[in-house]
Amino acid sequence: MLLTIAAAVVVLGAVIFVHEVGHFLAAKATGVGVIRFSIGFGPATPLRFRRGDTEYVLSWFPLGGYVMMASEEETSDETGGVRALEGGPAQRAFPPEQQFESKPLWARILVITAGVLMNAAFAWGLYAALALGYGSREDPTTVMASVDSALLPAGATALAEVAYPQRVVRINGDTIGSWNDLQSAVLDPTTSGLSLEFAGSPSPVLVSVPGTPGGDRVRLFRALKPAWAPRLGYLAPGRPAAAAGLTTGDLVLAANGDSVRYWDDLVRVVEAHAGDTVTLVVQRADSLFTVRLVPTAESDTDLVAGGRRVVGKVGVGPHIVPRHVRYSLSGAVREATRRAWADAGLVLFAVKGLVTGNVSPRELGGPIFIGQLSGQLAQVGLEPFLAFIALFSINLAVLNLLPIPVLDGGRLLFLLAEGVRGRPLSRALRIRLSQVGVALLLAIMLLALTNDVLRLFGG
Repeated sequence: MLLTIAAAVVVLGAVIFVHEVGHFLAAKATGVGVIRFSIGFGPATPLRFRRGDTEYVLSWFPLGGYVMMASEEETSDETGGVRALEGGPAQRAFPPEQQFESKPLWARILVITAGVLMNAAFAWGLYAALALGYGSREDPTTVMASVDSALLPAGATALAEVAYPQRVVRINGDTIGSWNDLQSAVLDPTTSGLSLEFAGSPSPVLVSVPGTPGGDRVRLFRALKPAWAPRLGYLAPGRPAAAAGLTTGDLVLAANGDSVRYWDDLVRVVEAHAGDTVTLVVQRADSLFTVRLVPTAESDTDLVAGGRRVVGKVGVGPHIVPRHVRYSLSGAVREATRRAWADAGLVLFAVKGLVTGNVSPRELGGPIFIGQLSGQLAQVGLEPFLAFIALFSINLAVLNLLPIPVLDGGRLLFLLAEGVRGRPLSRALRIRLSQVGVALLLAIMLLALTNDVLRLFGG
């Protein structure tokens, strides 16, 4: 729990801080007075101080942040909920030349977009650093050993008629060089179908699976079984496999009298014998021996019937030798650009799906969900945790560009309208639209929090 809370604070704090620093630096650079720099919304906590003309605060509602700049709206009595959301009015008046509205249009656009640009640059920098420092690890497997026909969604039944094993060459025209490539292609929500090309096959296998909701995509991916050898990798201490004397590197040749050729052959036997004895024939170096163990009964998701099912588990994972890809500086730049661009595309696709109804509002996640993911990834390691921060930073950048008043996108829309009209929208109109934006933003936050609570309690 403590790790989850700490990880959530780091993720939210870092990404929001970077965003607001962008606005802050741009405002200072263009001569706009900054009233308040806040992490979070609402009333300020006791953690606050003043330096120069600017107050720096940590606010009680930790779902965002803001830079309150000197402007006509901030001194107006009509701001209502907008001002309350941003911790109250300014404590002192700023001279006219420091007012936001007094600056040229290009300067105001720069100030408004600086937060988004900083988030994008921050994510890109993290991805470049990860590419240089860690490279990437890929599962070199491209051979499909079999498919679980019971898991295949309705539009993918053609895959059950293929004679396996088969090496996947291309999906939707893109070359498949690893199981990671296959996973990305299958789970890509922006495609409405898949064209799988196998080595030596004259024609591709066409699969019709909608991109969203993602349930069918997940079932399809789970149905595809990679041609991993039945060699043991990680063994969980104290679990049946380790307790029976098995070690990393052992090769399972048979299970309950049936030959085991691929990893999934072993998984099927173990899962089907929860609480029953399973006899394994194992090769270790040049020796053959027999091991008897009893899989523990555990609850797992039933992707076919829904709900839960009981399966056998022995606490082992496959032995996969990853291919380590190293990047040069130019390669890291390209990889960072690719990942940032792909992240932005997925966020936009999800937003479009929410608007059109193709993505359920139940998919929205709030701070509890973000905290849970942050904690889980922090336990896995620094690399996936930093990658999640980069993803979240891109997510914040894209969502802030939505044309909702009080968000950067809405304020940018006001400025673009001013550029087209040659004069700004009336202050009264901007205030009314901002109040609508606040109500909409609060409704979205409430929905996200509700989803978090329902997930937390299994709803």
